Amino acid sequence: MKILLLGSTGSIGTSACRCIRRYPDRFELVGLAAHSNLEKLSEQVEEFHPPYVCISDVATASRAAERLTGVTLFKGAEGLVQIVRHADYDLLLNALVGGVGLAPTVAALKRRKKVALANKESLVIGGTIIGNLVSEGFGKLIPVDSEHSALLQCRNGENRESIESIILTASGGPFKDLPAERFAAITPEDALSHPTWNMGSKITIDSATLINKGFEIIEAHHLFDLPFEKIRVWIHPQSVIHSFIEYHDGAVMAQMGVPDMELPIQYALSYPERLPIQEKRMNLAKIGKLEFSNPDYQRFPCLQLAVDAGKAGGTMPTVLNAANEVAVQLFLEKRIKFTTIADIISQQLDQHENQKADFLETILEVDQQTRNAVLKNNS
Repeated sequence: MKILLLGSTGSIGTSACRCIRRYPDRFELVGLAAHSNLEKLSEQVEEFHPPYVCISDVATASRAAERLTGVTLFKGAEGLVQIVRHADYDLLLNALVGGVGLAPTVAALKRRKKVALANKESLVIGGTIIGNLVSEGFGKLIPVDSEHSALLQCRNGENRESIESIILTASGGPFKDLPAERFAAITPEDALSHPTWNMGSKITIDSATLINKGFEIIEAHHLFDLPFEKIRVWIHPQSVIHSFIEYHDGAVMAQMGVPDMELPIQYALSYPERLPIQEKRMNLAKIGKLEFSNPDYQRFPCLQLAVDAGKAGGTMPTVLNAANEVAVQLFLEKRIKFTTIADIISQQLDQHENQKADFLETILEVDQQTRNAVLKNNS
């Protein structure tokens, strides 16, 4: 199988490379895309020899031309769409972070390709467009997020009508027990210390605010065509049960495994077949206990904002995502407080006049308008 990998130098991308390295007779990397980590990208190009490469950071791309020889090099955000349109591949693994991942996902589906989707923002802001393409027979979508991969595995051919509810689990992040009055003093260093998962900085902050779980609720709504009322969240600090499906006869299916992304990545690459991973095993006797609780929507308002935006639909999730992306970056730069992230998102949602999100151009326009507004208000 020929694979095009977007976001190759991030945590998902490097894990995907390990899966591909494990089965060189099954998988071939024919294209790589990264943002600005030229050193890591160069190592990957040297190892896998892909004919197509994209660097979305234009300044880095200009320096890379001399270093990356013998490849077709695409540049900038538009290059991410160009490589998807021009490369010869069977499956796109989209591991980009942020709204920039939507256009490549749409481009791949329009080519009737399989898309292994780790870029949750594609569905958060473009769920209607993607859903229409898939339902019309344009390509196939396979979830990579551990929670949604778990749901795919738990569903296992059952009819959607037999699902009573689905439950996404969340570790709770580093602040699940921190009193709300101390949230304003949280530093980026505090928020980047995730207790369970090793992820990039943006997703780690999203996990600390729990907006990441809100994004996953919206994602599950689109992936499994379920109303929001049937999608719940439980805090599960051990992170070994990744999701549940509760069926209308009372049966509950859970998918379990070590908190490591290689399993859902490799499952998406080989779906519906399972390929062995020898070195990763879960030992419940050693773990000892599994804990579950309901999330506190008042202490983590970003989660509620995400649910409300998802229910509103249209361009509201686009505003949610764009405002969050800029706010997280401002927080990482120590220009705003941790608690201001939710304030910024709430303000933008309140001010936005909702529109239908049936066209990519509309989504991209609202996305840019929201980003500009947040930066203007916090300059």
